[in-house]
Amino acid sequence: MSDHYMSSPAINYATAARAVAIGIAAGEEAGVRAVVSVVDPAMALVAFGRSDGATPHSVETSRRKANTAASTRRPTGWMEGDFAIALPLGTGGLLTNILGGVPLRFGETHVGGLGIAGGTPAQDAEIAALVLERLGADPIRS
Repeated sequence: MSDHYMSSPAINYATAARAVAIGIAAGEEAGVRAVVSVVDPAMALVAFGRSDGATPHSVETSRRKANTAASTRRPTGWMEGDFAIALPLGTGGLLTNILGGVPLRFGETHVGGLGIAGGTPAQDAEIAALVLERLGADPIRS
């Protein structure tokens, strides 16, 4: 490691695109028109997909869920009280506490975040967990 820079792992496009395809397919299995966003640890969008007929607002919601999971390294939905309200306001809407966002880890290496939107928050969280399993990523931990 240099005194002048850091190296940061990030999800590659091929894996991110696979996560999107898995998420859309898992949504179909659950009867959900899913929207799937994958971001790197710096919250840069790597891959995105939207089921035909998905609601327009789910596009931004999925991205915000992915951003939150990537930046906090925790699944969305853990915040309580005033913080759950202040976080979206304080970040200009970049982050959210709505269920359906999960960090992406492989062998304990954090590489980004996944956000699922389109169903109920509980459905989105279930789909996100399925994506992790089918992708071979580390499972959700609290």
